[in-house]
Amino acid sequence: MFTTRRKRDRSGNVLVLTALLMIVMFAVLALAVDIGYLQMVESELQRSADAAAISAAWELVAQDTALGGGDGYLAAAEARAVAAEYAGMNRVGSIAPGLAAGDVEIGYIRDPQTDLSMDFADPARFNAVMTRVGRTSEMNGEAPLFFARVLGFDSQRLQASATAMYINNFRGFRPPSGEGGNLMILPFALDRDTWVRMRQGEGNDDWTWDEDSHSVVAGGDGVLEVNLFPQGTGSPGNRGTVDIGPSNNSTSDIARQIINGVSAEDMQALLDSGRSLEFDDFGELPLNGDTGISAGVKDELASIIGEPRIIPLFSAVEGPGNNAEYTITCFVGVRILQVKLTGSMSSKRVVIQPARIVARGGIPATTDAQLSNFIFSPVWLVR
Repeated sequence: MFTTRRKRDRSGNVLVLTALLMIVMFAVLALAVDIGYLQMVESELQRSADAAAISAAWELVAQDTALGGGDGYLAAAEARAVAAEYAGMNRVGSIAPGLAAGDVEIGYIRDPQTDLSMDFADPARFNAVMTRVGRTSEMNGEAPLFFARVLGFDSQRLQASATAMYINNFRGFRPPSGEGGNLMILPFALDRDTWVRMRQGEGNDDWTWDEDSHSVVAGGDGVLEVNLFPQGTGSPGNRGTVDIGPSNNSTSDIARQIINGVSAEDMQALLDSGRSLEFDDFGELPLNGDTGISAGVKDELASIIGEPRIIPLFSAVEGPGNNAEYTITCFVGVRILQVKLTGSMSSKRVVIQPARIVARGGIPATTDAQLSNFIFSPVWLVR
């Protein structure tokens, strides 16, 4: 009888222990489900913040302020609107998250390698966007819990942030790393004085590049134009061709660079000659050249009408003909609108206007002096 009772007691204890173990296992499983759900929400929050920051930074690139017009604060407002739009397109825990007024910060980051703090003083220089997306009691509601409610936890506050930026000031160029590719630089130099006068309002506005039809149409678009072709004044200060690669580039080399850009081999040849495509400590870059543009490349120039390219600006040039030595002080983004290299000297023209170009291979400037215009790196996440 005692043996039977002990067996019953042990059986009862086993059942109790089994029940307790099952309760613990179900509790652990329930918490694991909640933890897994929270991790999913965190991942979705980060995705939403990343998308909002990247899209808003690209919107800054696309703003008219990049071409010197418009209102920098209005451009920032447009970027905030884009951030809110893309944050909402990436659902978080089954809801489209909204952004509060303080969840988007737009400013200027000078050097992402050493300092990610933002400067908000000059909206014309803004190049970075920080976004914050949360599931909080103040915005979008905290992330709900399920099984943890039995322990008194109904929801969890979660938040993610991201900062995206681009570089818009370069001191030179090197061959793009990783994916390779060429530098879309035209081997033609324009005098800086002409560029500055155009930026100050001196120039024509006869043509428009139509993005929809990818063609040039007659009529102004509010962006002034200048003639890149030398005007035959006989002055050594005339604009012309520069050698980015081997000295005394042939017409075939120039034609290739017009269409395909400057290759890694061209850059190596430049280095082998003791030069680079980078400004020195005085903000200058010497390049050999020739004060003229050959009519032999008119078809190549016409074939890239409308396509963004980079050209160098020079402050001085010494020596005549193919012994010219240009002092380059800036790189700018342009597009060609018209090419005519036949007829009288006064009728020849390569009409260009400022244009935004996204370029790889740029070397960021380490000074506040603006060494390039209308040239942007791709947008990337810095944190």
